[in-house]
Amino acid sequence: MTQPAYPIGRIVIGNAESAKPAYERFQSQTIDETRLHEGAYPYSKRQTTIRKTATATGQGTFSGSDQRSLTFMPGECEGWWIDRTDQVEQLKTLVSVRSVWTTARNIVLRSGSPHNYLRMVEHIIALRNGLGLDNLTIMTDSGDPPLFDRGSLDLVEALEGAEIIETDQPARFVTVKEPVTFIGGRGDFITILPAEPGNYGLRVDCAIDFPTAIGKQRILFDVTPENFRYGAQARTNAPLREYIYAKTIGKIFADTRNLGYTRKNILIHGKQEYFNEAKMLINDRSLEAVWHRATLDLLAAVALIDLGRLAGTIISYRAGHTQDVRLIAQLYLRDLLTPLPPLF
Repeated sequence: MTQPAYPIGRIVIGNAESAKPAYERFQSQTIDETRLHEGAYPYSKRQTTIRKTATATGQGTFSGSDQRSLTFMPGECEGWWIDRTDQVEQLKTLVSVRSVWTTARNIVLRSGSPHNYLRMVEHIIALRNGLGLDNLTIMTDSGDPPLFDRGSLDLVEALEGAEIIETDQPARFVTVKEPVTFIGGRGDFITILPAEPGNYGLRVDCAIDFPTAIGKQRILFDVTPENFRYGAQARTNAPLREYIYAKTIGKIFADTRNLGYTRKNILIHGKQEYFNEAKMLINDRSLEAVWHRATLDLLAAVALIDLGRLAGTIISYRAGHTQDVRLIAQLYLRDLLTPLPPLF
């Protein structure tokens, strides 16, 4: 297909002079993999929840040795909610940009007490958009979520096993009123474009550029259950020095370091090579890093929109959690989201 061109649109954060060179670098990257959808809207036109409870258990992300579990329950009300069962007299946390505590290393959601939080929620809440699952309660007795050897595919399978079902309420949809762009300080940007008339889908064009073996990667895809399921297997990545740090003196800082990292549940990269098996090969080249960024990081930020499912196009270049969440916050602060009529 022809290389797509996108408008820069309204710059809500950043330097306008930096926009053009950042876009030019992005446009110069070849698209490594394309997965576009043809046909009807790929998700239910009604709001959805799950029929029964499901649990997924894995090694703790930050504790390293302890097993941690997430229990998914049918949603009692609209939206995704996190229930820390070990925090008495604390309300459930709404999965929303309003609940973001920090994005310094990962997205942390919190409400009420500083102890009523859940870290690294991105790999969990991304399933909201990826599976078209509107209403859910997540129960956990810890702020430390589990890590899995297959990215978030264990969570996908747990929710599929719980059976996603329709409710009697129409799905809610929103889009941006105009093209909106965040320009970062290191040649990075994120742009969100409005939905085309009659199109309620979400398209993602995502590129990364690492000074390591990961290098430049770019994918273009429509968010569908099949494409999300494929991308959900992508593990998070870490440079070799970070992995070694977590396994040695990083143990002193158990509250902040990812002690649960293993050679199976992350992708370890160095300047010229990977130090474990890289997956998701296209033409003998791994695209695992960009699929992780696009499906389990970027779509997590989209899940923080609590007004409905986002329709439109997202273009991301060299961005990360902080840029993602700041842009979503700007959509609220500047009243840039508008509802779309129901699909029926």
